[in-house]
Amino acid sequence: RRHPDAFVAFHNDKSLVKKYLKSLLIGELAPDQPSFETNKKKSLLEDFRELRCTIEKMGLLRPNYFFFFLIFLHLLVLDAASWLVVWYFGVSLVPFVVGMAFFTTAQIQMGWFQHDLGHCSVFRRPRWNHLMQIVVINMLKGLPASWWNHLHNQHHAKPNCFRKDPDLNMHPLLFSLGKTLSVELGKQKKKFMPYNYQHKYFILLAPLALIPFFQLSILYFAIRRKKWLVSTASLYGKSFCVYLPRYLESTWFIWVSQMNHIPMNIDYDKNKDWVSTQLHATCNVNQSVFNDWFTGHLNFQIEHHLFPTMPRHNYWKVAPLVKSLCDKHGIEYKSKTLLTAFVDILHSLKDSGEHWLEAYLHG
Repeated sequence: RRHPDAFVAFHNDKSLVKKYLKSLLIGELAPDQPSFETNKKKSLLEDFRELRCTIEKMGLLRPNYFFFFLIFLHLLVLDAASWLVVWYFGVSLVPFVVGMAFFTTAQIQMGWFQHDLGHCSVFRRPRWNHLMQIVVINMLKGLPASWWNHLHNQHHAKPNCFRKDPDLNMHPLLFSLGKTLSVELGKQKKKFMPYNYQHKYFILLAPLALIPFFQLSILYFAIRRKKWLVSTASLYGKSFCVYLPRYLESTWFIWVSQMNHIPMNIDYDKNKDWVSTQLHATCNVNQSVFNDWFTGHLNFQIEHHLFPTMPRHNYWKVAPLVKSLCDKHGIEYKSKTLLTAFVDILHSLKDSGEHWLEAYLHG
């Protein structure tokens, strides 16, 4: 029996997961029922599965421990430097600014590293990934790992699908996203914000709203799951104590995390096949040493979404193979400069804001 592509993408250790699947079995597909939905691109999926077999044979799903050791070491050095600068030189303007820059950089790099751990791409054993993620995100950042994984796995399963991708929860309270959703919102005469100006207020409001959004989301998660997590209190304490660097980190995080998705197709779930869903919702930013470091290798967003458990240091190796797959099936493989990717966020918000306004006034 073939596992669904999403299942294969998320789980490297199939034998471990199978232990928990038996209790979830609700029945077998009848022999006379089709095993493939007609709206799915069969040839694309067959070629993708062949590609996955190829990368497994090439060893591209195996982590380089030395690479991740250097990643962890460099973020610890940055974090230590932020406190040492202030401790040694005092809290005058220059040491404070330098210390804040080190602290902000350390925090965002911790975020990229815990993201690797959440995808089980740092160690071969899932247990070691989960334990290390708890150390990094719970203890060093003050966020619960279970909350992050719960939301982030939903995002990966259905990226840019409204009501299934939690990253779109900013619609419609703060922003109007995508043509379809914006026109629908306009025709319903709903106006929570002046969306036709959202490309202007995004720069300030998006990172400003991220911290309280995370706090409320964690609180809701803790109540619903009946998990009163120590790290939740840690987040509140750290946010109030170091709000300015948290705001700078949020700005960094927002621009990097949204540059690959907001400019792409945003709509309701169309029940497309796994590969098409990922390719239509993601784009890349050109590779460079700086871009790789600045984005935590999320500039390879296409490869990351197709192979979420792949260690980030191997994205560049599989990228040409993915591009060939896209070319063969007539799917655009988008890759841009970092600056263009940032500007495209604003262009996309401006376009969707105009669609909303037109529907609101004349729909």
